[in-house]
Amino acid sequence: RLCEKACAEVHNLPAPQVGAQVLEKTRRTDAKSFTVVNRYPNPKNDKVPIYRKIQCFHCNEPACVSACLVGALKKTPEGPVIYNEDVCIGCRYCMNACPYSMPTYEYHDPITPAIQKCIMCYERVIQPGGVPACAAICPPKATIFGKRSDLLRIAHERINKSPERYVDHVYGETEVGSTGWLYLASVPFDQLGLPTDLGTTPYPEYTRDFLLGVPLVLTMWPALFMGVSAISKERDKAGQGTSDDPTDVSTNDRTEVTR
Repeated sequence: RLCEKACAEVHNLPAPQVGAQVLEKTRRTDAKSFTVVNRYPNPKNDKVPIYRKIQCFHCNEPACVSACLVGALKKTPEGPVIYNEDVCIGCRYCMNACPYSMPTYEYHDPITPAIQKCIMCYERVIQPGGVPACAAICPPKATIFGKRSDLLRIAHERINKSPERYVDHVYGETEVGSTGWLYLASVPFDQLGLPTDLGTTPYPEYTRDFLLGVPLVLTMWPALFMGVSAISKERDKAGQGTSDDPTDVSTNDRTEVTR
């Protein structure tokens, strides 16, 4: 769990809890923990549990980015999906859109709450030779960082070299169109809490037509309301120009009232 500690230090988060009891329950990331490690039983050897690191998957076509109406979330050319707190309007659509439930909200902050999630140490990885804190500190190199194409090559080489050791699939290679975080495992991925029913279609594909119409709707509705408001004001002015005399039948409205 040194990756949890390194992540917390780099992002000025509270230090993770220590002690074996932390692994007694399955945890998820939250606004104070961008990466966590969970323990799972090993069906091949009950004396040697399996550990899995959890963090944002940095999808190649992120659902969170497509759901954000104001562009607070952005997929960078380098790979990380980053977040701009100054632009966010707090709608939390990204939380509903993410197939992995990675974006979390600062519910504990009533003044300036923000979305929080792993950003793959973006400020580090854009530097020459930069590596995310979790990968840099991992002693057995269970987490490694590099170009996606290189990592996929390494992953498949390991599977081919030791088929008895790995499931014949790289998780993230095709899931939801492909992700920037990849997994190798010795047991089926659903036994490690990873969803295996997401399909291979990027989630933004399901909502692309709708989202393309959102800017048009946002443009049309204000214009429509302004038009209705202008018509109402003109009617009010016309009404103010009529006589208050109940016997005045110069307008249809007044005639109907006096009948």
